Amino acid sequence: MKIIKTIQHLVPSPFVNMGPIKLRQPLPTEGIENVDPFLLLHHYGPYAISEFNNPFDLGPHPHRGFEPITLLFKGEQFHRDSLGNEMVVKAGGVQWTTAGRGIIHAEAPTKEFVKKGGDLEGIQLWLNLPSTHKMMLANYQHLEDEQIPKLFSQDKKVQLNIVAGNQSIKSGLIKTKTEVNVFTAIAQEKGEMSIDIPENHQSLIYLLEGEILVNDKEILKKGENQMITFHQDGNSVKFEAKSQSTILILSGAPINEKVTQYGPFVMNTQTEILEAMRDYNQGKMGYLY
Repeated sequence: MKIIKTIQHLVPSPFVNMGPIKLRQPLPTEGIENVDPFLLLHHYGPYAISEFNNPFDLGPHPHRGFEPITLLFKGEQFHRDSLGNEMVVKAGGVQWTTAGRGIIHAEAPTKEFVKKGGDLEGIQLWLNLPSTHKMMLANYQHLEDEQIPKLFSQDKKVQLNIVAGNQSIKSGLIKTKTEVNVFTAIAQEKGEMSIDIPENHQSLIYLLEGEILVNDKEILKKGENQMITFHQDGNSVKFEAKSQSTILILSGAPINEKVTQYGPFVMNTQTEILEAMRDYNQGKMGYLY
């Protein structure tokens, strides 16, 4: 039997400055440190990229102890890393990096995209790794839009893209290290869908564009409240689109471990952070120029 999860938090998605980049950050935010195992949610763009405006050029930088994930909704990005991967991620595609013991990567709009111009928009997630996996070998997974399994509502007005995890009879192709669901949805006006989420999962819905009614109770609208988190007390959530909408749905089994973070490193203790800084400075996370 489906039991609707009750709503825990209803929050906006305020702008923050990250160097030259201005983006939305609904997580972490006031009163919500994380939605375990998700540590950070950045919504960047849409930026009008051109030869005269290209703020989203992130040079080589390290990570350790978690999984940085990029979901691209508009534009093109070029990913390269210290494992030797070089991939172009296009709209609808996903890059899923398992930093593990350490990786250095860089991402930016492709030169071709900058030259022709266009909108760039995406989501970057930080997904925590448990202590048993924080020092695993780094790994990179890439999916193009056509590789991502899709489910449709009965009236075909909602398309659910299953990046990772399970929904109905379909499973995402990303091999995850923990029990998580990562879904995106495109909903036409009046489209509605119920999403199955395990009771023990921490979960959220984030709205990128449009307006939706969640659980027949709360409205999410861009520029107002854009994220809802849920209690661990049911096994489903539902939404109805009031206009054409783009939606992110996340859930995961909590890791329930202490998180110690410094910049691009997410570990369990301060000592481990100092070790990460040392290993990066000594080149143990590889090189990328």
